[in-house]
Amino acid sequence: MITEQLILDKNTNKETFDTDRKSEKPKRSIAKSISWRIVGTLDTILISWLVTGTLKVAFSIGAVELFTKMILYFFHERFWNTINWGK
Repeated sequence: MITEQLILDKNTNKETFDTDRKSEKPKRSIAKSISWRIVGTLDTILISWLVTGTLKVAFSIGAVELFTKMILYFFHERFWNTINWGK
């Protein structure tokens, strides 16, 4: 999709965007976001456990990371909404 946006003309881009936008319902996007956050947090817990050797510390890091990454992502998205490039 990104390469199409960079290479193809604007009409093709709009059609591709509209098709893509219609192909996924918001509930599916929310489910994917939650499942990805779970995968990311489990990854952080595993890495933290391997580095620290302590499961309690690993879960503490994972719990903090779960919330900080959601907050950071929110502001990241809001920032990108102010940029017109690629819209």
